[in-house]
Amino acid sequence: MLARAQEQSGIAIHAFVFLSNHYHLLVTTTDAAQLAQFVGYLNSNLAREVARLHGWEGKVWARRYEAILVSDEDSAQVERLLYLVRQGCKEGLVDDPLEWPGATSWQAMLSGDPPTGIWFDRTSECHHRRNGAPSSEHDFAIPQTVTLTPLPAWADLSAAERRARLEDLLDLARTEARSRRKETGRRAIGPKAVQRLDPLSIPIDSRRRPAPLVHATSREVRLAFLEAYRLFTAAYRRAADALRAGFAAVVFPDGCFPPPGPFRKPAIA
Repeated sequence: MLARAQEQSGIAIHAFVFLSNHYHLLVTTTDAAQLAQFVGYLNSNLAREVARLHGWEGKVWARRYEAILVSDEDSAQVERLLYLVRQGCKEGLVDDPLEWPGATSWQAMLSGDPPTGIWFDRTSECHHRRNGAPSSEHDFAIPQTVTLTPLPAWADLSAAERRARLEDLLDLARTEARSRRKETGRRAIGPKAVQRLDPLSIPIDSRRRPAPLVHATSREVRLAFLEAYRLFTAAYRRAADALRAGFAAVVFPDGCFPPPGPFRKPAIA
């Protein structure tokens, strides 16, 4: 599904990790419209497949997706990649990021072989079944490949250098897992136990923590972004207020999704 969503949108994927009830991606987009198309396609298809596999009724996603900008700073990008690498280890579920049973990009980033999977075209299968046309499941199984783009911070490095940098991050996650096990006396439950967990169970600690508007390592970069965001939202609100007041020729700032216009009453003859 990830490969299919990438194919539909053309988004650049740098890293990914899929967990029990959410996922994390590091991507580069051309604009908000491309990101919305990508996430909308991915989330809707994931929700349908989860509902089909587990008999889930009602909403699958508890809330809309959360996209956070990462600054151009090399340190900020590597810090975000490390955050993804730590997933599964920091919760005490596995001791090694490579042991995580869910889909991740780590092995592909180390080997250089792109992640591959099968997209099952259920729409075509349904049409064939309704029309009574002879077919097998293999007729609707389409191989898909995720194209991984190097992290911008590592774009000028050789493939061997990028692998070495990733290995350093993986080793750091392993070291932290060992230290946590030594401090708490609790071992990771392991990948097999993770797979046996009830997919409908709610995590014990499900508290939401406020997410930042931007991931940046320097105060100057963070403040510059916050000021740009303030100016952007102010321009958007001014345009939205004018639209609600009935002004049709309203110009919204670039890079936004304008709200729908007000209802226009028909002229009375």
